[in-house]
Parts: sequence; C-alpha cells; structure tokens
Amino acid sequence: MSETSATDRWAAPAMRTRLRRRHAAERRFRRLGAAAVGFAMLALALLLTSIAANGWSAFLRTRIALDVTYSPDVVGELSTLPPPEMAVASSQTDWQALVRNALLREFPEVTGRGPLRALQALVSPGARTRVRERFLADPSLAGRTVTLEVPADDELDMIEKGLVARDLAPEQARLSPEQLGWFATLEARGRVHRGFDASFLTSGDSREPELAGVGGAIVGSLLTLIVTLAVAFPLGVAAAVYLEEFAPHNRWTEVIEVNINNLAAVPSIVFGLLGLAVFLNVMNLPRSAPLVGGMTLALMTLPTIIIAGRSAIAAVPPSIREAARGLGASPLQIVVHHVLPLALPGVLTGTIIGMARALGETAPLLMIGMVAFVVDVPGSFAEAATALPVQIFLWADSPERGFVEKVSGAILVLLAFLILMNGAAIALRQRFERRW
Repeated sequence: MSETSATDRWAAPAMRTRLRRRHAAERRFRRLGAAAVGFAMLALALLLTSIAANGWSAFLRTRIALDVTYSPDVVGELSTLPPPEMAVASSQTDWQALVRNALLREFPEVTGRGPLRALQALVSPGARTRVRERFLADPSLAGRTVTLEVPADDELDMIEKGLVARDLAPEQARLSPEQLGWFATLEARGRVHRGFDASFLTSGDSREPELAGVGGAIVGSLLTLIVTLAVAFPLGVAAAVYLEEFAPHNRWTEVIEVNINNLAAVPSIVFGLLGLAVFLNVMNLPRSAPLVGGMTLALMTLPTIIIAGRSAIAAVPPSIREAARGLGASPLQIVVHHVLPLALPGVLTGTIIGMARALGETAPLLMIGMVAFVVDVPGSFAEAATALPVQIFLWADSPERGFVEKVSGAILVLLAFLILMNGAAIALRQRFERRW
C-alpha cells in the first residue's frame, strides 16, 4: 500500500511540475557557471592578446648601418695606450663626430647647423656609445673604416615597426619631411635593418626608449626575491610549526592567530610604511637597495607562508604522529623527521604563491625608494636597484611614445616570471605530494 502511494505521489502532476522546475533550475545554474568561466577565459585571452600585440615589438630594434671611419685626428693616440688608460681617455673623445661624418658620407649635400642637427637625430644618442665600444674592443681600427649597425631614433624605430604612420599631420609628426626623406633613402640603400634586441633583456633603464631595457629590473627583482625568501621562509615555517605543534591553546595564542589572519589582508602599502620607518629611518639601511626591498616584502609574505604552513601541517594524519611517538620519538623528532617532510609540498606551494605576490607588488617598493631612475644593473644586495613592477610604473608615466611598447614588453617578462613561479609550485606539489 505504501509503495503504491509513493509511486502515485511521484507520478502526480504537481510533483512532476516541481521536478521539471528543479531540473530546469539546475540546467540554468550550469549554463550560468559555464558562461562565467567562458567570460573569464575570454577576458583573460583579450588581456593577453592586447599585451602581446603591443609588446612583441619591444623585443625588436631598428638599426642603421653606417660606414664609420676612425680617423686619427679624432681617436688620436688612444690605440697606443694600455686598456685601462684607453678606457679612461676615451670618455674625452668626440665619438659623435665619427657618427656625424658617417651620416655625411651618406648625405654629403646636407650643410648648415640646423640640417646637420636634424640629420644626426636619425640615430639614437647610443650610437656614439656603440662606436666607442667597437674601438675599445679592437684598437687596431684606428685609421680604418668599418660598417657598424647603430640604433635608430625611437620615432624612426616605431615607424619601421608600423606603430606610427609616416604621413601624420604636421602638428602630430615629430619628424620633419626632410628627416623622413633621408630615412626612406637609407631604406632604399639597404642601410636599415630590424632584428631581435637582446639588450632589452640585459641593459638597464634609459631616458631614450630605444636604449631602455629590463635587465636591471630583472636582476633587482631576483635579488629582492632572494632576500624575501631567505627571511620569510624560515621564519614563516618556524612560526607555523610552533603555533600548530607546540603552542598552548589559550587566549594569547588565539590573539596571535587572529592577528596573523588579519595581517594577510592588510594593504601592501602599510608594509611599505613599516619598512620605511624601521629599515630606513631606524636601522639606516641603504635606500633603494634590494636588501631593504626584500625585507619589506618578507614582512608582507610572512602571514601567507604561516597560514599555508599551518594548513599543510594540520593536514598530516594524526596516525603519523602517534606511530612516531609509539616508537619513542621526541616531539621535535616527530616534527622534523615526519611532519615537516610530509607537509613540505603544501608549505612550498604557499611560499611560492606568496613570492609570486611579492614579485608583482609595487606600493611597498615605492615607499622605500626603489622607484629611483637606475641605469646600471645592480651587482649586490646593497646597491640601488629597481624591480619589474616599478619599472613598468616608471615607463607608463613617461611621455615618449616609444615607451608604450616597452611597458607591454616588460609586462610580458613579468608574466613569464609569474608563470615560471606558479609552474614551479605545481611541479613541487606533484613531486612531493602524497595521497592518504
């Protein structure tokens, strides 16, 4: 009787209507979820496509081939000096004169101070540096003529890449018709070449867009992350072990745990203010140095490592501890020999995620002075340096059009760093993870 009544109840029109509504609601929820995921993937694809479309050209550079003659009246007696003295004396040599003579060889009809200045503007100020470095590498070039590829001006570089139109209105164009004509002549003569710019990844910052690179920012970020890892990882793991394994469960421990969770949500600029007050004003550490930047970011990363470490330690089955305790192991031996090795995948994953967040932070580094214009690549933890996010911030604020592609190119480098770090986290978890 009960089975028949239950069957009749499920077969009732009202019940069928409710079931259809329930199934329809479930289908709508699934469609909404799929649409949300699709929208997120589309937005991510658009973002990456936009950055890649604007940034790929940053890895290319336009060069102009010039026949440079190292005339004795310019290089003088440099070739007879020992290398150390030659490097010092070369700073007083008029290398720009050699660049100007090479350009005049291509356009001998150009005369007058104004036209000569406009002609020299076809090449970057870094051209004379290229001429000087070539001579220092081979002093036997004195009196000889050699073909050198020197960087073109940033505006010509963008025109060659198709980022700026050649026929702009006079009020928008930054090059005169004469300069565009000279450049077209050099192109017709096969003097203009475009290729991969390795110096973008190795050189430091510059006021000239065609010479600016992210090499200094990459090294600065690496040095900063090394300091961050060296400070935050041992302190974070030690704090997680103590709070999870040894700390008594009382009111003070609860207060500490609540504060750690709150610190994980504190805006990053607050940690920058703390680093400014403690490391610079109190401890008098060098300003704009990766040492200070790493210690400041370590303060910001500590809560993340502690929370992730505690979760990983708590996930270790109690049977592991009980078995080790039954064999006579001390509490410290249980943690060091059994708990920590098993919790290591989770600890490392949380650490790398915290480091990835630190890599993308800008506000704390701005507060401690790592926003300074740094040309040289830093060679130690105490030298002035900048970081990739700060370099992007500086270039985005520059008025030159050539820095637009540099910003996108630097973002691509930063994204590559983040992908590598997240990939390392996934690889470490798969390498050490054990399923219970």
